[in-house]
Amino acid sequence: MASLNLRGTLTICCMIGQLLSPVQTLPLQAEETGPASTTQGPAAPEAEETAGVEGLATYYANSYNGKRTNSGHRYDPAKLTAAHPTLPHGTRVRVINLANNKQVTVTINDRCRSRKQPFIDLSRAAAKQLGFLGKGITRVRIIPLNEESG
Repeated sequence: MASLNLRGTLTICCMIGQLLSPVQTLPLQAEETGPASTTQGPAAPEAEETAGVEGLATYYANSYNGKRTNSGHRYDPAKLTAAHPTLPHGTRVRVINLANNKQVTVTINDRCRSRKQPFIDLSRAAAKQLGFLGKGITRVRIIPLNEESG
């Protein structure tokens, strides 16, 4: 009896898998075909670069005051610095608080742990300028700045 129940469960799982597999491949096939996607390819990264990426922002705890960052500098809560998991040290980034449209330009000088969502840890001075000091976390837009514009 147990093998009959197991066989029925296995059959149902296989049927569900077969039903879902075409759904996953259809969008991939649609993106690969068509000349429109190849002509707009170079323009799309430039638009994304100026628009930035949305993510979450927090700020350093008081306990990090004076401790060394990943770049070797000491953390100073009064400076406009930040930690990011992938951006190179020294990169200047514009951070815009999506709740109130306040913005600040910070320099990446530390690393934070990699997360599924884009994420940035800001100094306390940057969090104060963005207006979320005391709230702990907020949604932001992160825009890396070019060397010429910074």
